Amino acid sequence: METDQAIDRKESEPQPAGKLYLENTLLRISGALFCHDQKRAAMRTQEIALNREGTAKTIVIRPDPTIGQPGPLAHKIFIALLKKHSDYGRPAPHEISFTRREIGRLIGRKDWGGRDSEQLSRALHEIHYTFVKTQFKSRGGRYAEHSFNVFPEILIERREVASDPIETCTVTLAEPIIKSLQDEHFTCLNHALMMQLGTIGQAIYMRLFFHFANLYDGRSGKRLAFPKRYDDICAEWLGGLTVHAHPSKIVTEQLGVHLDQLVQVKFLSFWSIERAKGRQGFVLTFRPGSVFFEDYNRFYQRRHQGQLRQRFEVDRRGIGEPLKVAHLFAEKRTGVATRSIAFVSSKDVETAKQILGTINFADIPAFLDYALAEANRTNFNVQTIGGVKQYLPAYLSRKEKLAADRIQYAARQARERDEARREAYDRYRRSQAVHILTTLPQAEREIIEGQARTYADSFAQPLGSRMLEFGKARFTLERYGDQIATFEQWSTDPAGS
Repeated sequence: METDQAIDRKESEPQPAGKLYLENTLLRISGALFCHDQKRAAMRTQEIALNREGTAKTIVIRPDPTIGQPGPLAHKIFIALLKKHSDYGRPAPHEISFTRREIGRLIGRKDWGGRDSEQLSRALHEIHYTFVKTQFKSRGGRYAEHSFNVFPEILIERREVASDPIETCTVTLAEPIIKSLQDEHFTCLNHALMMQLGTIGQAIYMRLFFHFANLYDGRSGKRLAFPKRYDDICAEWLGGLTVHAHPSKIVTEQLGVHLDQLVQVKFLSFWSIERAKGRQGFVLTFRPGSVFFEDYNRFYQRRHQGQLRQRFEVDRRGIGEPLKVAHLFAEKRTGVATRSIAFVSSKDVETAKQILGTINFADIPAFLDYALAEANRTNFNVQTIGGVKQYLPAYLSRKEKLAADRIQYAARQARERDEARREAYDRYRRSQAVHILTTLPQAEREIIEGQARTYADSFAQPLGSRMLEFGKARFTLERYGDQIATFEQWSTDPAGS
């Protein structure tokens, strides 16, 4: 209950404009990944290859053959989730968790119903099922290749049945993306500005900021310009947008309104379209406006993220971990892999929160294995996670006993190791005593050997013969033991003592 209230309070608070950290590989692929024409997106199932013949950068995107390329809504959700991930701070976590109200607010939807929920589900899966392969040449001349899904795992909670709206969701970011973020390979963007734009405007803004930032040296602001072929913009930045043959259609029906909006918000100071020289097509040229330079100085030059914030901890405890527990229970109960489980019920998620109030998340797999084994032993067919709660007391008692047994075992092992070392040291001292005896003057040896024979004669044979050797070592140690390394000295270097 406290966690739910914390999430509700967090959602009701005004959210800061702040920065959006976009990992550089995601920035490169996002333009081709998302199609900004909703009708065309669902039909675009063929492989998308950029710079196939190039030697420095290659991107291959394979949309799902059933649901097609991620569309405009998927782009909105993508930006919203990356903004939330940015707000988590550093170190960059692997997961992003959200409620339906939160994602609705982030993508600008005031009301939320079943249709919105299904659109959200489809958009998430459009990204989830799209396969990406990238190859980039590093500064050292080597090629780095990664194959991944941007969202490799999606966990969903619905109230009860598959037709119910999504209540909460956790998505996982691809490992190469997280590693790159941790290595600080990202670009800082102005999220407040992006929220004023449509998806096409956002896509253009992201790429232009990246290119302007790479070209800007801090001095040549008035001369800074970036040209790009129009057909390449449609393919690489806008996910295969239709390429028009007439500049009037480009300006009035396609890109003009979005570029003018970037001028209005002062990100661009100027843009133009001209025929390409030497071949067919058009070239668009862009010049940065005052907002770019302000953001460059404010964000890009001081782009280090803060430490991990409380928002992530609230999401992890209130959404992420309960969802994982409920999905893991379903996986262990049915034998179906988590990624194949469409959703879990709100009832199971709530029960998972209660269980997490008693045991740590790290103990959940062991607890579920124990509970399901006990249920199977009594032929109890568990259907919901509530059915395993009854095994918590027995599991905790068993865990305490196992912990005590481990402590006792560790103590016994420590005693045995200590005894073994003491015995080894005693053998070492006796061997050193034998060596010292052989180096003594004859008169000294005869005194010690005489004491040893007197000592051995007190024992019957054959024990007396063995005690003679023991006596030699004993009486040598009594006289010359201070020449041998102490136990502490021997322990630091038993081989060299």
